[in-house]
Amino acid sequence: MDVRTRPASVLSRFAPESAYLLGGGRAILLQLAMPGVGHGVARHSDFAANPMRRLNGTLTYIYALSNGTDAHRATVRARVHAAHAPVKAPVARDGSHPAYSARDPKLQLWVAATLYDSAMQIQQELFPCLDEHTAEALYQDYALLGTELGMPADLWPATRADFAKYWAGAMAELRVEPAIRGVAHELLAAKNVPLWTRVAMPLVRLMSIGLLPEQVRTMYGFAFGPREQRRMKRVMSCARIATRILPRAFRHFPMRYYLRRLEG
Repeated sequence: MDVRTRPASVLSRFAPESAYLLGGGRAILLQLAMPGVGHGVARHSDFAANPMRRLNGTLTYIYALSNGTDAHRATVRARVHAAHAPVKAPVARDGSHPAYSARDPKLQLWVAATLYDSAMQIQQELFPCLDEHTAEALYQDYALLGTELGMPADLWPATRADFAKYWAGAMAELRVEPAIRGVAHELLAAKNVPLWTRVAMPLVRLMSIGLLPEQVRTMYGFAFGPREQRRMKRVMSCARIATRILPRAFRHFPMRYYLRRLEG
């Protein structure tokens, strides 16, 4: 097993914190709301049979790139490129879907952007404020999640200020059509998952829906009223305490679990 690792990065310090998992569902729902991504997933994935596959794949990808060995990174890179190769189609004649390709750099940028923005939502809620240098360095490290997909490095917005402008423009492009809405609701229903996953789904649904921008939540047709707001606030309060008192070994367990799976 090749155990070489890259020099420690700012991302490698933050990514192992399991609290960021609270934003995972949000990132996936935002990805699906970009038509090119959503239709690609709807037409080329097996959400009904394995609704957690995309989340598991995303976490494996992040942990391998942020904290894995060269061998881990090579494995996920090969898996991602093999999985993406068939995900493409021209625009439908009946207008049911746009042209899309998993190798479209702009869609790769969007996927990486949702991962960064969702992580920052959790960062702001649960952790101390980052100093300017650390915040900018962490932002720059997140470009790796796009470039490893195939995105040209210069497509990643140069600064966080540039990212904010990109994000505002991208949000205006989001559209949740019936097929995508069905995929999202099926994902959060999680009928075909192990019992332990089913037990966790109420929390996953609460956080995935609650952390979405209101306009995107409305596109999906998700209800989220005062009761849900109070529940999410309680979850955040508990998570804030947990990040301070739980030992690192416990907080970093998901990362170790996913990296071990790569070696199996």
